[in-house]
Amino acid sequence: MRTIRIKTKEEKRKRRQARIRTKISGSAVCPRLAVFKSNKHMFVQLIDDVAGKTLVSASDQEIKTEKGKKVDFAKVETSKAIGRLIAEKALAQKIKEVKFDRGGNRFMGRIKAIADGAREGGLKF
Repeated sequence: MRTIRIKTKEEKRKRRQARIRTKISGSAVCPRLAVFKSNKHMFVQLIDDVAGKTLVSASDQEIKTEKGKKVDFAKVETSKAIGRLIAEKALAQKIKEVKFDRGGNRFMGRIKAIADGAREGGLKF
């Protein structure tokens, strides 16, 4: 008789992440927009996988400390602001098109807000 092994959330996320990374790879012309979400913070990077370099990065810590004072937003609003910030930095380096790597997270909530903010900022997926 087979034993049924219950997978944890982390194991499921890791499997989704591996499945996504086999299909998505960034280049200098069209880098990968990678999202990392921890319990406290969100980090977004534009990565050139061919050269193995990070081209642009942004995080919620840059948003929350605006001009030396601490600003507190809701999580989704902060994520949308991160998306706009990464788009602004990317356009400054003449990057207009990216491939979205959600990092194994489901495309909802804060992850979707980052994508929406980046689209509003002028990036094409």
